[in-house]
Amino acid sequence: MTANFYALGAIALWASLASLGLALRHVPPFLLTGIALVLGSLPAWPLVRQWKVPASTLALGVYGLFGYHFLLFIALRLAPPVEANLVNYLWPLLIVVLAPVVLPGLRLRPVHLVAALMGFAGAGLAILSGGRGTAQATWHWGYLPALGSAFLWATYSLLTRRVPHFPTAAIGLFGLVSGALSLLCHWALEPSIDLSVRDWLLLTVMGLGPLGAAFFLWDKALKLGDARHIGILSYLTPLASTSLLLLVTGQGLSSGVVLAGVMIIGAALVGTRAR
Repeated sequence: MTANFYALGAIALWASLASLGLALRHVPPFLLTGIALVLGSLPAWPLVRQWKVPASTLALGVYGLFGYHFLLFIALRLAPPVEANLVNYLWPLLIVVLAPVVLPGLRLRPVHLVAALMGFAGAGLAILSGGRGTAQATWHWGYLPALGSAFLWATYSLLTRRVPHFPTAAIGLFGLVSGALSLLCHWALEPSIDLSVRDWLLLTVMGLGPLGAAFFLWDKALKLGDARHIGILSYLTPLASTSLLLLVTGQGLSSGVVLAGVMIIGAALVGTRAR
C-alpha cells in the first residue's frame, strides 16, 4: 500500500503535465524539457554525495528521462497529438506485460492481463473523448517514436529493479544530465526565445512537480511495490490528465471521460487485488 501511495503521488503530479504544457506551448519543447528537468533536480542537490552510481546506472537514468521525452516530443510533432498520446500510453500496459520477462520471480496471471487491457481501453477512451472524437484512423510515421517512448519508459521503470541498488536521491543526477542534453538539443535544433516572468513561474511549477518530484515518487514506488500493480494504477494518468485539461480549457466533462474513469478505476481495483 505504501508503494501504491507513492505511485499515486507521481500520477497526480503527471496529471498536470498536459495543462502546463498547454500554457507553455509557445516554448520550444527541448528548451521546455531541459529547463524543467534541471529545476526538478534541484531538491536533490544537497544530497549530491548520494549521486555516486555506476556508469551503467547513470546511462539507464538518461535512457529513461531523456530518451522518453526526446521520442515523445518527436511523436507529438509528426503525428496528431491525441493519437500520438494514446500510443504513448501503451507504457502502463508494457510495464504489466514485460514485468515477468524483466524481473525474476514475477508471473503474469490472466487477471493482470485482463486488467491491463481494460485499463488501456479506458485510457484510450479518455484521451479520445478529450479530443472530442477527432481521431482519424490514418497512419503517421510519428506513431513509431510514440511507441518507442512507451517502450523506453516501461523498460526504464522495470530495469531500475535490475541494476545495483541506488538511492532515490540519484534521480536528481539523472534529471540534471538529461536536462543538460535537452538544452544541448535546443541549442542545436531550435530557435532561441525570450522567456517572460510567467513562463519562468510555470516552468518552475513543472520542474518541481511533474518533471521533478514525480520521478522521485515513482522511483520509491518501484523500489517498494509490485511493478504489475503499479503499471495498472498508471492508467489513472491519462484519465486525470484529460479531465484536468478539460477543466482548464473550460470544456464540459463528456460521458466518454466518465465511462473511461469507471473502466480505469475498475481495472486498477481488479489488478491490484490480484496476488
